[in-house]
Amino acid sequence: MLRDVTTYYLEITDRSALRAPRSLDLPCEIRQARIPLPELNRFLFVAVGRDWHWRARLKWTRDQWLTYMGRPELETWVAYVDGTPAGYYEQDLQPESGAEIVNFGLLPQFTGQGWGGQLLAHAIQRGWARGAQRVWLHTCTLDHPQARAHYMARGMRQYDEQTINREVDDGPVHWPEI
Repeated sequence: MLRDVTTYYLEITDRSALRAPRSLDLPCEIRQARIPLPELNRFLFVAVGRDWHWRARLKWTRDQWLTYMGRPELETWVAYVDGTPAGYYEQDLQPESGAEIVNFGLLPQFTGQGWGGQLLAHAIQRGWARGAQRVWLHTCTLDHPQARAHYMARGMRQYDEQTINREVDDGPVHWPEI
């Protein structure tokens, strides 16, 4: 189905602009997944993105996932709440443009409780720790309705916006046939 989709590009370049998230009674533990494991990243991609039209990687084979994840520039970080995966982010260090937060999000049962703020602050700080002068991402009108406001609440600013009419796939989420 064709649909107008607006993409918003956001960045943070000033460390003093980062706004701390609220404190939580039950904090999340954020750990790097150091061993490339396509099954984990695909699980997180589907669990977080299935309601927001994240479909681009669904046709990838396991080898394509492994090639993508095996790059030293890419890191995957997983947030756990009481031992349960609650969300994740993938960050790609790009010397010419900073650290891109490629994918970011929480599983549906963990949204709206403050864990996203903890995870985003971690992602931004991780980009700076990796030497980036700029941490950036993009979101769009297909993502969670509060996504852009959430990013801006942590201190990110919008620097570009583009609207295009594009095909939106609402098909089922499954592994491709081998």
